[in-house]
Parts: sequence; C-alpha cells; structure tokens
Amino acid sequence: MAAEKTKILIIDDDPWVHQILKEGLSKFNFVSAHDGSEGLQMVTTERPDLILLDIRMPGISGLDILEKLSKLESRPEVIMVSGHGETEYVVKSMKLGAAEFINKPLEPSEVEIHINGVLEKMKLRNEVTQLKKELQVRNTYGSYVGDSELMTRVKAIIEQVAPSELTVLIRGESGTGKEIAARMLHSLSARRSHEFVKVNCAAIPRDLLEAELFGYEKGAFTGAHKTKQGRFEIANKGTIFLDEIGDMPLELQSKLLQVLEQQEFVRVGGINNIHVDVRIICATNRNLDQAIAERTFRDDLFYRLNEISLFLPPLRDRREDVPLLVEHFIEKYSTLYQREARPLSPEMIAKLTAFDWPGKVLQLENMIKQVVERGDESIMNELIAAASQRYPSAPQVNPYMAYEPAGGAPASDPATDYALKNRVGKTIASEEKRLIAEVLQRTNWNRRKAADILKISYRSLLYKIKDYNLNATK
Repeated sequence: MAAEKTKILIIDDDPWVHQILKEGLSKFNFVSAHDGSEGLQMVTTERPDLILLDIRMPGISGLDILEKLSKLESRPEVIMVSGHGETEYVVKSMKLGAAEFINKPLEPSEVEIHINGVLEKMKLRNEVTQLKKELQVRNTYGSYVGDSELMTRVKAIIEQVAPSELTVLIRGESGTGKEIAARMLHSLSARRSHEFVKVNCAAIPRDLLEAELFGYEKGAFTGAHKTKQGRFEIANKGTIFLDEIGDMPLELQSKLLQVLEQQEFVRVGGINNIHVDVRIICATNRNLDQAIAERTFRDDLFYRLNEISLFLPPLRDRREDVPLLVEHFIEKYSTLYQREARPLSPEMIAKLTAFDWPGKVLQLENMIKQVVERGDESIMNELIAAASQRYPSAPQVNPYMAYEPAGGAPASDPATDYALKNRVGKTIASEEKRLIAEVLQRTNWNRRKAADILKISYRSLLYKIKDYNLNATK
C-alpha cells in the first residue's frame, strides 16, 4: 500500500494531536474526528485504511469504539493511543483486535514507525490474499473449457471488457456458466485484489434482501442486535455479482439504481449516506424485455445494467466443445479420486456430442464424475437414458427471448398458448424481428448503419441477428 495514498482517521478529542500529526507526517492523508460518535460515522463515510484511536474521550470511549469495530465483518486496522499506559488498557485493546498501542505525548517520528509497521503487515497479508486469488483465477479460467467459435467469442469479449468499469449483464440459460464468467471479469480487472461478492437475488427472501445488500443499523428491526454491513459495503473497491437480477423485487430496484448512479445508499434503519466504489455485474436467465413490458422490471435500471451484454451459449449450441470438456473432467476427477485417467471411446464421445444436454455442462460433469469413480464407461448409456426420460424435450430457445429457433417453432402448449404475457412477448419479438430484417434490407445489410438507424449498439444487433436466425439471403 503506497504511503501517499494511505488514509488515516484520527479519533481524538485533543486538537493538538490532530495538528501535530498533520504537520509532522504530511505524506499521509489524515482525516479528523474529535469524538467517538463522529469517529464511528467517519469509519463508514471515509473508509480509512488505518485508525489512530484515543482510549479516553468524553461520551463513547476508544475501547467502546474498538469493541463496535471488532463486530464488523471487515474493518480497518486500529492503533490505540493513550496518555495513561495502564497495562489493563493494553490487554483489553489487544483482545479487541488493536494492531498497536502508543503512549502520549506523541512524537511524529515514533508514530510513523508504528504506522509503517502496521502497513507492512497489511501489505504482506494482502500479498498472500492476492496469491490465493491469482490461483483461483487460473482455476476459474481453466474451468471455462472450449475452443468453439462461440466460446472463443465469449472469452474475447470477457478479456476486452474486464479492464473497464462498465456494468455487465450476463444472459443465458441456467447452467451455462454465468458465475464463472463474472469471476473471470473480476479476476482480469484492476479490482482483482479486492472482494468478489456474490448475491443470489432469487435465493434470499424478498423481505431480507434489502438488509443483505445494504446492511442495517442496530435496532432497525426485531433481531437487529448489532450494526451489520451489507454486501455492497463488503464489496467496496471490488466487484459485486448480482445473480438472478430479474427476480429482484421492484421496490429494491430503485435503490439499486441509486447505487449505480451515485455510488451511495443508506443502510436499513440508517440516516447517513454510505459511499461505495463497486463494479456491478449481473446475470439472469429471464426475459428482461418481457419483464419490462409487464412492469416487473424498471427500464431505466435495465439500461444502466446493460452497458455491456454478454450472452453465454448452452452446450447444445457448441457441441464441438464436448470432447474437450470430457477430457477436462476425466483429468480432474481421476486426480481427485486417484484413478487411472481412461479416455472414453470414440463411439461414446460421438454419442455425448450428439446429446442435447438439458442439464448443461454441470450434467456432463456429473456423468463423467460417476464414470471415473466407477471405472466403467458403459454406465454412461444408463445415465443418458435416465436424463432423456427426466428431460423429455430439451429447451430449444434462449429462455429470455421469444423467437422461433432455426429448426422451426416449438409446439404450442394449449395450457399456456392463450396466456396474455406469452402472447405479448411473442408479438413484441415478432415485430422486433420484422423491423430488424426490414432495416437490414434497406441498408443492404450494412450492420453498423442498421444499428445506428435502430438506435441500438452494434454488438446488440449482431446478437439479435443470430438470435432471430436472420441472414442476407432471406
């Protein structure tokens, strides 16, 4: 951590302490709080790297503040300052997690030594954490197996987009690897040394989701016995991955929009704005265009989330990757289970490549896992047969787009054919397809010119051309 960028919060009721440190140690960025209450607020608003905390102050004492800080899920390091030096204060401070203890009167050169010592420990700890994360990056990237045209394009987009600060919306069916893509975006970004925080918006009850995302103050509701940081605070300077964003309640979407636009929010039961520096990556398998039409998803939030759109293809659309995935999983589980790595026969590889994989890559992985564990390739026939019965017809369209696939329209379901939302979604998609085809014809298939006329991005147009199976000969 560079010293000139280190922000240090001084919490002390003695004005002379603030003056002597700011004048004597100008290479650090000092911010001041003159009592405990102000100091606690500034821990949240200023987000210091280090705190110099006086033990004895009117109102909330330094030990009380240290105890409150020790209950937070993440907090800056604390150097305790005292004009008394009693052993009991030192012991209590260390038990509550203080990094160092300095006695008054303060000498700037001595304080600098203590600060540098704590910063060096923080640097070493961060380096260890970074090494672990880099190892995780390699494992994550290695698990995104495939050299098909579709996967090559996905990886190229991830590598291009990762260094930016743009919000990314990842679309695709369940099981296509949306979380892996999100982790790759984080791992290849400048934020990789900070937290990657995942929140599944569909898995958390709607009445608890706000508190989970934004935290809450002590006493905000029954059971709120202490202040709790939300996921956005934990992800500060890092990345937050909002999975299943299409299931976020409408009343929370406006608060998320505020975070996107202003980088700040208020905890549940709180009154102070909390500033965060977070990159947001979202994922969904829902048709957000349809959700907007049904007024269950805000269109302004959609446009902010969709600065970059990344579509992940299902395994059935990249069958040429199946042999590579089989090889990868055989190697992985042969090592894990200490078995001989036996390749599958060409006939079995052909059969697996022809299968539709309704359970996506995870289904293939689980099958290979069983084959390796039992050491018998023939059981794959039973597993495929069981999967075919469980999933009599694999979905043939993207779950968030209502369009006819290349093989023709799927059979109508009498039970849902007259459902209003289905009819509306199909009508919108049909009209969108017709309009795009008309503009492409008028521009003689100049895609960039067509994108300008349609007021959409060039990349979005390319995806829609593929999704609607449009080509220049039609």
